[in-house]
Amino acid sequence: MDTLLACQVIKRSGIKFGTSGARGLVTQFTADVCAAFTYAFIESMVENFSFKQVAIAIDNRPSSYKMAQACAQAIQKLGLEAIYYGVVPTPALAYLAMQDNMPAIMVTGSHIPFDRNGLKFYRPDGEINKADELAILEAISVFEAVTDLPELIVNDKAAVQYIERYTSLFDSKMLTGKRIGIYEHSSAGRDLYVPLFEALGAEVIALERSDKFVPIDTEAVTMVDIERAKLWSQQYNFDLIFSTDGDGDRPLVADEQGNWLRGDVLGLLCADAMNIEALAVPVSCNTAIESCNLFKHVSRTKIGSPYVIAEFENLTKTYSLIAGFEANGGFLLGSDVEINGRLIKALSTRDAVLPALMLLSAAKQKPISSLVNKLPQRFTFSDRIQNFATEKSIAILAIAKQQPDIFLQQLELKNSKVEYIDETDGLRIILVCGDIIHFRPSGNAPELRCYAESNCNEQAQYLVKQALHKIIAI
Repeated sequence: MDTLLACQVIKRSGIKFGTSGARGLVTQFTADVCAAFTYAFIESMVENFSFKQVAIAIDNRPSSYKMAQACAQAIQKLGLEAIYYGVVPTPALAYLAMQDNMPAIMVTGSHIPFDRNGLKFYRPDGEINKADELAILEAISVFEAVTDLPELIVNDKAAVQYIERYTSLFDSKMLTGKRIGIYEHSSAGRDLYVPLFEALGAEVIALERSDKFVPIDTEAVTMVDIERAKLWSQQYNFDLIFSTDGDGDRPLVADEQGNWLRGDVLGLLCADAMNIEALAVPVSCNTAIESCNLFKHVSRTKIGSPYVIAEFENLTKTYSLIAGFEANGGFLLGSDVEINGRLIKALSTRDAVLPALMLLSAAKQKPISSLVNKLPQRFTFSDRIQNFATEKSIAILAIAKQQPDIFLQQLELKNSKVEYIDETDGLRIILVCGDIIHFRPSGNAPELRCYAESNCNEQAQYLVKQALHKIIAI
């Protein structure tokens, strides 16, 4: 039987950690590679935690089950019990693992195309950090090549606990009279959302379940989905439409008119409804977070949940009620919070359900749009160039950082004069007129992302579309 070294197997695979987990092509995630990551992860955990079980769950990608089998075999070879929770949202797995004090592995590529996949790792106390990622990549675990893959039996505890986490916070009639649309597609949480909203009194209509994997990106909503939401709202008279990305940790929420809310606007409204004192948000988020003057403190971080979570440690030194969210809508609860006299425990990983429910709770009998319209009117827009080599993105932005004014001239952006640039993550250019345009290579896929912010929605869209169009030409 061949013996393998985890760090060598991982290095040869070409798989790297991005902003959230290890991502790569399905062809790279062989059984041996999945096993190598699992051995390395558990080796890094046993140094600081005591456990006998490891939790596993998956999304609806066609490749995810076999990857989970390989992870489970490695866990069993180490003399531990692998508990398989089936297809559930990533936050459902993370929450259960934290409550039961065990590590967890989520097999998911989130929003990236189905020919790719990934692994997300959770310590018994929450998401792994950058130091943990390095320990995994350098692990010297020796293991035997994977042969037989075990069949996995689904345990429904994670799904049940996740629903109870939210239904326990509100009266069972909170959503009585509300009509909610659930855009199911291939979301890992699609079997949980209808019963969850119905348990709170809503009339729920399920929409567009797909047998094929649909790579929904909550930061780059397609024109098809933009048009769908408006048609659905007209047809069914919805109060809200709810959906998520592939693994159910990023929300996609539309108001009563079928307009998809930007993720950072949704996060802002959720944090306000929860009376959060201090926030940690990535640098790409809407500046209305500061200008609304609803929070005592706002910290800006690099993009990626590990950076948001790392900032929580600093915030807890001064503030009691802390949270974070990203432009993709994922909401991270950094402290226990009391809602309606009931305690909801911290969950320092992205979640999609909490912001949607808090939005509905805050709106009460008012339309969702009325809450959005009360905020400072700063509009954001984002899009991406797919199949764009990361090396190419880095090279273009390296030149742009040296001469940002000339770079903007090359993009033929009108009335664009640079006030200053922010290099916290990628290249964020703040213009004298107050507009912002931000470029960043994706940490998960060969994509160049572009974000823009302006006082005018059309201007934000123009900045992104014009910039990406010209960059393709460059």
